[in-house]
Amino acid sequence: MDIPQYQIGRLCWLPVEEQRDFILNMLPEDALRLDAMFETWAANGQLEPGHEGWRTWLMMAGRGFGKTRAGAEWIHGVAMSGRRRIALVAATIDEARSIMVEGKSGLLEVARRRGVRLKWEPSLNRLKWSSGAVATLYSGDNADGLRGPEHHFAWCDELAKWREADAAWDNLQMGLRLGVRPRALVTTTPRPMPLLDRIKAQKWTVETGGRTGENLSLPKQFVEVMMATYGGSRIGRQELDGELLSEAEGSLFPRELLERCRILPGGEGDRAERGGGDGAVEFPSTTELRSAVPLPSREEFDRIVVGVDPCVSSDGDACGIVVAGRRDEKLFVLADRSVEKAGPERWARAVAVAAEEWGASHVVAEANQGGAMVESVLKAADAGLKVRLVHASRGKVARAEPVAVRFETGKAYLAGTFPELEAELSGFTMHGYDGSGSPDRADAMVWALTELGQMRNGLPRVRML
Repeated sequence: MDIPQYQIGRLCWLPVEEQRDFILNMLPEDALRLDAMFETWAANGQLEPGHEGWRTWLMMAGRGFGKTRAGAEWIHGVAMSGRRRIALVAATIDEARSIMVEGKSGLLEVARRRGVRLKWEPSLNRLKWSSGAVATLYSGDNADGLRGPEHHFAWCDELAKWREADAAWDNLQMGLRLGVRPRALVTTTPRPMPLLDRIKAQKWTVETGGRTGENLSLPKQFVEVMMATYGGSRIGRQELDGELLSEAEGSLFPRELLERCRILPGGEGDRAERGGGDGAVEFPSTTELRSAVPLPSREEFDRIVVGVDPCVSSDGDACGIVVAGRRDEKLFVLADRSVEKAGPERWARAVAVAAEEWGASHVVAEANQGGAMVESVLKAADAGLKVRLVHASRGKVARAEPVAVRFETGKAYLAGTFPELEAELSGFTMHGYDGSGSPDRADAMVWALTELGQMRNGLPRVRML
């Protein structure tokens, strides 16, 4: 039996603090029933917009706001309406499974609360409803996986984390054509990136959002600690308030600079158009600024190295792993193979795989943390790996400044799109790092480009003193 509407009405009119107290004093069975009645208590930013004609619903909100629950509730609702084909897209397949489907706010849990049994086929990355609706999991790491399939609806989670964001989004949009009114929901914590700017600017996009503190289910102490620690700061505005910020003021790597120095694989033709053929779609907001410098083939590089910013434990920061190459006097960032929450054996193996795949001459790794251990774990992963240890005698900003100059003067380029790396780069200012977390990817890139910048004709440069 549902909770009487007069109690729901009373709850909605109470201030936030009193709402929390009201819920804490409810009987357990009433609290569970209330939780299942999502539409009656959800924040406005979690509910489907009432606007007519929208195609993309962009829910950009702070961490813990309830984006996953809102996405799962919306998808469950449209799936129960009939035989629908649905795309569930996350940064990786693992995240699509563990968060969107199996998570505590995911689709299986939402269906269970509503007394609906779903057929989950993890080996096929497929979820089925009794209505005949089928949801298929996809990854923002594999844009080609979205080339071809057609859908009625799509839920895109943490778009700002997708490694092949532009291509994956474009492929998804081209297949979002079933039914009278196909639509997509994007749930993401904001992070500066051209694709989000493009989506926001489209006339068929509607936007909702909210702050971390608006989620009544979060512990009051957690919200207070977060606000006391990060409230009013740049990190707090982005991660807690859900505000999309441009790069840090005075950034050494402003977004416009990164776009200007971006090269798409395939050369200038790929720069100008995406989609190919007579129906190619032009995106001037992100492509007109791109460099006309052609990307050399792998065999044309004078030298390729892998830069590594190691982590000493699996509980710490990410291990930055960036592949870069040199052709004549120009430097190119080729790949970001960084791994998160990885122990030494795992990140060392990732480094060895990247080095072998790209034919790197050697690995340049920071030795300030771990010292000889860094070289030993890399050698354990691949005994033939050539490793050069470097020590940081200067701060991060001082090391990054010469690299920024290379981008500004047309001597360094990004050979693709690297959302997480670019977010870290945009946080570097003359006064320090003004971003969230540790810039592990950016540090690895700086080490790699610095190493290549000290070489001539592929050989280390010797400076006479």
